[in-house]
Amino acid sequence: MARVPTIVPRELSSLLSDGESVVVIDVREPYEWNIGRIPSARLMPLGTLPSAAAALDRDADIVVYCHHGARSEAAAYELLAAGFRRVRNLTGGIDRWSAEVDSTVQRY
Repeated sequence: MARVPTIVPRELSSLLSDGESVVVIDVREPYEWNIGRIPSARLMPLGTLPSAAAALDRDADIVVYCHHGARSEAAAYELLAAGFRRVRNLTGGIDRWSAEVDSTVQRY
């Protein structure tokens, strides 16, 4: 299986602050979302992704994330297999985002 393309938190933060059109998808569960999230993200828990993905633009630049990166890597594989072309996994997930970009996001 090919590796999923990745992006690091600082790179994603830079794209977002530059106003780039990036769809950020959080594949964690609602209780995790309530702890903290990337501000522009959409919540699509991993189990709902197959049906929720139908509402996404297949040509969009998509970044998926979870707590540490494992679930979002699985989600990225799912999206790529479903025909999405520009999907990246956030390396280190929300935990690394909190450590490197936004310390106001609670770590858990």
